[in-house]
This record gives sequence, C-alpha cells and structure tokens, in this order.
Amino acid sequence: MIYLDNAATTKPCKAAISKVTAVLEDNFGNPSSLHNLGLNAEKELNDARRIIAAALVADPECIYFTSGATEGNNLAINGIAESYGRRRKKIITTAIEHPSVSAPISRLEEIGFEVVRIKPDCNGEIEYDSIVSEIDEKTLMVSCMLVNNENGAILPIKRAFGLIKRKYPEIITHCDAVQAFMKIPFKASQLSADVITISSHKVYGPKGAGAVYINKGVRIAPQILGGGQEKGMRSGTECVPMIAGFAKAVEQQHQNVSERLNNAQQLKEYFLDVIDMLEGVTVLSHRDASPYIISLAVSGIKSEVMLHFLESKGIYVSSGSACSKGKKSEVLKAFNVNERLLDFVIRISFSDKTTTNDIDSLVEAIVEAQDTLQKVKY
Repeated sequence: MIYLDNAATTKPCKAAISKVTAVLEDNFGNPSSLHNLGLNAEKELNDARRIIAAALVADPECIYFTSGATEGNNLAINGIAESYGRRRKKIITTAIEHPSVSAPISRLEEIGFEVVRIKPDCNGEIEYDSIVSEIDEKTLMVSCMLVNNENGAILPIKRAFGLIKRKYPEIITHCDAVQAFMKIPFKASQLSADVITISSHKVYGPKGAGAVYINKGVRIAPQILGGGQEKGMRSGTECVPMIAGFAKAVEQQHQNVSERLNNAQQLKEYFLDVIDMLEGVTVLSHRDASPYIISLAVSGIKSEVMLHFLESKGIYVSSGSACSKGKKSEVLKAFNVNERLLDFVIRISFSDKTTTNDIDSLVEAIVEAQDTLQKVKY
C-alpha cells in the first residue's frame, strides 16, 4: 500500500497506538474521580497538556482538549462571537477556510454579523495587507488558517496577525493550524494568535482528540455545558486514551519538525521535476506552498475515476478535500483555478514514510491511467 492521503488522516504511529492501548487497559479511570484511578487518569491529562504546550511553546494552562479540530474551530468562532460580539460584529476571514471555520462563520452571518471573506489575488496568493486593510472599529475577530488543506498554500498569518495585534489589541485572532502543526515550525507567540486549533489524527495520533490554545485573558464562551471539565471550557468526560495517544504522537515528532520539513521539501521537488515531464498534468500548488500537500489535475480523467484507478494499484490519494466528498472545490475556485480543471483534481499528501519509490509508482500509475482510461472532453 502506498498511502498518499495524509492531509485527510495519518496512520497512527506505533507509540501512539501503544499509549492508547495502555491507558485503555490500565488507566481507565475518570479523571474527575477522587480515588487513585481517577488521579492517575488526571495525571495522564496533565502530562498530555504539558507535551502539547511544549510543542506550541506555550503555557499548559492555555491548552484545552476537544474531540478534534471541527469542535475546536466551532468553539473558537462561536465562543468569541458570544463573548465579544455585542458591540463589534465584523468578522474577517478568507474564502479558502476549512468548512469547520467557514460554516460557523456563515451561521453568524445569518444572524446579523458582517463577514468579509478575503480572496486570493490573481497569483493565487493572499497578501497580509489584504487582511489588515479590512480592519476597522467594528471588527470583532480575524480567523485565518495557516496552511490550506487543499493545495498547501501558506498564509502570511505571522505578519498579518502581528500587525493587527500591535495596532488593534482588542481584536481577537484565531488560527486554524491543523495542517501546519508538527509540519511547519511555529510557536504560539510567533503567530500572534489568541486562539489556535490543532488536531491529533493529522499528526499520527488517534482520531477523536484535538486541542485549542487560548491565550490568557481571552474570554471564550463554552459551547458544551455540563460537568465543567477542562476548567469549564469544554464539559464532558475527557477521552483520556485518545488524548494520551495524541500527546505521545506529538512527543515523537516535535524535536525534528524542521528536519522532516526539509525531507518533505526534497520529496516535493523530486515529484514536481518528474511530473513536469508529463503532458496533460497541471500542478495547482505553488512551489512555495507546504511540501506536504500537492494538488494537481490530470486533464480528461475525472477525479473519482483517477482515484479508484490509483486505488486498484494500491495507491491512495483523494479527490480534493476529504470533506468535499467529490464536489467541485469552492476553495480551488477561489484560488483562480480554471473551472474546466476542477473535475480532474486529485490531492497528494505526503507523510514521514513517503519515499521517492512511492512517487515513482504514483507517476507510473498516472501515465498508465492516461494511456488506458477513456478521457472526457472539457
């Protein structure tokens, strides 16, 4: 199997799997219980919080565990709006956000918030000044991703958010860093983000766990109410095994993020050099985008057809975002991709295990698909 759909989910690493199993078997107490089993489970949570905080170079008290990035993004956006949205009702975001950001923002728009969605320019880039220039006295929050999940574009968040917080410290900044965490080196303080969302299953941890960094002094209205877990921010018994597995995966990686990024960049360059020799293949990701994600279109072969052809060869990719389920990508439209190509897009996303042999096999399979599959007109 050649797995090249890591932007959708990664295969949990052995250390994470072992940790999840150990906690399920030996440390199954409720962390809110006062007996030793509960105290041991609470220690697992506290250890995990320290590990995640260390990876973000942040205070452990700023880390709150969730079920994943979708819950985290909803908590951030709705919680900020509820806490600060009585007087200021303008939200600045981009037209290329993940649905877990764009959908709650659209819901807020329906109930009276003003929303400005920054689109990429003619070069397919979002410049920092296009974000900053929309700021005014009505602005409540700015929510922008760091790395786009469909084509790997890296947004100028550090510069944009830095300028915003210096000039307008009352504006709340939120960053969906799911596709950047453990792939692109950054510190919480460098992003100038008040709230940062991350996820376990994108970084070789188990599904069902995520975290939100909330800077001290920032008020977020809880969205799940109940027993007051996570210091009242997110009620519900914490899923300790998955959180512990998340932390173990991060612990395995956070010391060598730059080294792994360099390896991914070399793989990307190798792939682009090979794929550039093929006719009928258009690379949609920029060379300076995240090396972990490459979007391309194979003219005349619909995305789903290509996906299943590659699957028959034991190669797994996706047809754009895993959340789109085959629909034409509004995000890629916003990136000014020719609409005629949108039916033919596949997304390739590397892992730490990807090799040049995997890339050679992928390219060979694409060539075979071009030679054997019936093409459609476009």
